Amino acid sequence: MSPVFDLHCHSTASDGALSPAELLMRAKDKGVSVLALTDHDTTFGLEAAAASAEQLGICLLNGIEVSALYANQCLHVIGLDIDPKHPVLAAGLARQSELRGQRARKMAEKLAKKGIADAYPAVRALASTGEITRSHFADFLVQAGKAKDQQDAFDKYLSKGKPGYVPTQWAELDEVVAWINAAGGVAVLAHPLRYNLSHKWIDRVLAAFKQVGGVGVEVVTGRSSPDDIRLSAQLALKHGLYASIGSDFHNPDNPWVELGKLAPLPAGLQPIWQLFGSAVQSLLP
Repeated sequence: MSPVFDLHCHSTASDGALSPAELLMRAKDKGVSVLALTDHDTTFGLEAAAASAEQLGICLLNGIEVSALYANQCLHVIGLDIDPKHPVLAAGLARQSELRGQRARKMAEKLAKKGIADAYPAVRALASTGEITRSHFADFLVQAGKAKDQQDAFDKYLSKGKPGYVPTQWAELDEVVAWINAAGGVAVLAHPLRYNLSHKWIDRVLAAFKQVGGVGVEVVTGRSSPDDIRLSAQLALKHGLYASIGSDFHNPDNPWVELGKLAPLPAGLQPIWQLFGSAVQSLLP
């Protein structure tokens, strides 16, 4: 039987609902063979995840999802099979963490001006020891009765041009890819069709991404339609990029996105796991 890969998911170290240990238990229950934990701009959950993976017999890849800017467009770059303690990566993530903290305080200030008080202590509590993300603000707004669900909170308050939105000067794309490469990982552009970019622009992004050392692109995600997969596969082939697959799982309450519940990669693509070490290669047929 072929192994089941899920190379994009989140825990309470960022904006996921499950602790790393709970996430690994769910992955085991869903039949996942190889899992990458890819929290936003932090490797905090990886040690606990590794301990659980060893107990459960799951192959865990150390991963991360890093916010980056290219031509003033925010992109998400997945780092797979990284050394989470590498000093270059650690220094870069410390910068990102500081930016996240500054953004959270500014977002809280903007919401206060709209009559929504005490957002910062609330989101700090929701995030616990993890990184504060916009999803935490969305949950706060739902709990405060200002939005009916997360998407409504983004639509009303947190998206570009809305009252709580704060633009953030993340590290540039070439810097982020360099951090991942320095840490021995492989850089993958996450969910290429979710940036609302024209075909011409996503072509430009992927060409630049490859030029600065990126090697892969997500072809199959938990939200991909058959047309999305077809288009993403075409992009991977056109730009000579390896193909990755990941649910982007955050919360078990979302029935549409589940660990390991993913369409297969289309034929003719180079799977990203060809680049991983012997622990993964030993699982391949």
